[in-house]
Amino acid sequence: MPASPSTARAINDRLALRLLQQDGPLTATQLKTLTGLSRPTVADLVERLQDAGLVRVVGESGADRRGPNARLYGIVADRAHLAALDVRTDSVAVVVADLLGVTLAEATLPIGGDTHTRRAVERAVETVERTARTAGPAPLHSVGIGAPGLIDPASGELRGTAGLPAWHVALVKELQRRLSATVLVENETNLAAVAEHRTGAAQDRDTFVLLWLGHGIGAAVMLDGKLRRGASGGAGEIGFLPVPGTSGVPSSVNCDGGFHSLVGSGAVRELAAGYGIAAGHPEGGGSPEQGPAAALAVRAALRAGDADGEAFLAALADRLALGAASVVSVLDPGCLVLAGEVGRAGGDVLAALVEERLARMSPLRTEVRAGTLGGGAVLRGALFAARDAAQDALFAPGG
Repeated sequence: MPASPSTARAINDRLALRLLQQDGPLTATQLKTLTGLSRPTVADLVERLQDAGLVRVVGESGADRRGPNARLYGIVADRAHLAALDVRTDSVAVVVADLLGVTLAEATLPIGGDTHTRRAVERAVETVERTARTAGPAPLHSVGIGAPGLIDPASGELRGTAGLPAWHVALVKELQRRLSATVLVENETNLAAVAEHRTGAAQDRDTFVLLWLGHGIGAAVMLDGKLRRGASGGAGEIGFLPVPGTSGVPSSVNCDGGFHSLVGSGAVRELAAGYGIAAGHPEGGGSPEQGPAAALAVRAALRAGDADGEAFLAALADRLALGAASVVSVLDPGCLVLAGEVGRAGGDVLAALVEERLARMSPLRTEVRAGTLGGGAVLRGALFAARDAAQDALFAPGG
């Protein structure tokens, strides 16, 4: 059954808006080429979108061209603002951007381990509200939050998990209560996978597994361009994976004895110390830009370039390959991205070492790549989540 004229117009308008957001500004001729629509249809949709306040003329193409065909149309990016949060065990990072994803304001709030839940939540909400005001007068439309832990696939709510601060769940609920914006929460590793897929190391891959290596570890599964979260939202909780080389096995409430015990930041720092490599900061130290102590240790080993550094990186690759081999043997993703601060610090060198070991352990050919976005991948992914939500709500006449 063919679409009604109004449905067809809505579909065409949304397609044009997505193209303008991703590739704009564009002329009407360029929109005609990209959409495959006729010239009159494009002219009508451009007029509708202008009347709805969604697009405007932002310039002309070519230094010497004039007239309607030369007009460049762009998204009205300040129609609304978006916010992204990266919620970690000891901090909250906030970015506010326009509808094109251009950062307008940002802030980071450290939260000590002894901070009372109510105080932590209040300070975090105040930081979000202050950052939004700094960005300008446009309303905050959508907020994407990346947090560790399980996201209930039915309700979309963050579930409390042993070992994580109680203020995480309370913060999400308070933001949903206090803000007029749409508030979305997603597992931090899943958001990192979205970011690496759209703008990072996996842009040419619709199927891959991302292994997050930061203060903690996790995995995200992207199959045929879609995240796979699992029946309980726990797909990728690889820290609980039983592996050889640990002192025991994990439990349902504690990942000690699992893969986390081999490649969590503390374990990597201890491994580095065994080879005489000092990270330069106590565990949990390092600036947000530098990342956890494990990332500092990996950088130090690469800088040293000596036998001890090479031996440490080889031992780390051995550990990483143990967990990665289990994932590869079950999912056969063809590509593994070593992401997070540690993955980025190790770069192509560590990726090549892990790939070599996987090739010896598994008959399934797997390319291993270093993530390109580092710790910033979570914020980037959260901003994509907020932008996607805003597209569906705003990017249609009357939205």
